[in-house]
Amino acid sequence: MLREFQGTMMSVFVVTLAYLIGSIPCGVLLTRLAGAGDVRRQGSGNIGATNVYRVAGKRLGVLTLVADMLKGLLPLLLLQALGRQDEVLLALVALALFIGHCYPLYLGFKGGKGVATALGIFLVLSPVSVVLALLLFAAVLWRFRYVSLASISAAALMPLLVLAFERSTLLFGVTLLIAAGVIYRHRSNIERLRRGTENRFTF
Repeated sequence: MLREFQGTMMSVFVVTLAYLIGSIPCGVLLTRLAGAGDVRRQGSGNIGATNVYRVAGKRLGVLTLVADMLKGLLPLLLLQALGRQDEVLLALVALALFIGHCYPLYLGFKGGKGVATALGIFLVLSPVSVVLALLLFAAVLWRFRYVSLASISAAALMPLLVLAFERSTLLFGVTLLIAAGVIYRHRSNIERLRRGTENRFTF
């Protein structure tokens, strides 16, 4: 009984820690450290890599992308390295990391759209699926020049890929939740796409 309680409390601690790690606002920190001001007050106001790229330059944009991706990747790899192979805990930590990025405690629950963090998460959960989703992302971006449309397209495809390659109902479920979260966070972009006012990406 005591052992089960300790295990439950440890899982709660790990999931909470994952949320706090996911909440780290990499884009805000990097732009401030570089003297580029508060990215939330520039461009689209988003803290993600695309807006950082537009308002603070290519280098900071790429650094933000990598940092947000590692935020999803490293905690899950560490969990596996520590021998915590419980699929339920893995799924909960993945979801907590994603929610932390989208609704960060440190920024009053106003965060990014979760694409880069989701990428890091899926690199652990289903790397083969990521490769195929990235191919779709690249094709849509190349053809239409909309990062938002490419992100939405890749997110929509991910649950089906995970189901096909991982054959896990649990991982399919958490992937579906994360993909739905990514699409939901892009609702303003969807409206601009519909009106034809969305910003195109320039290489």
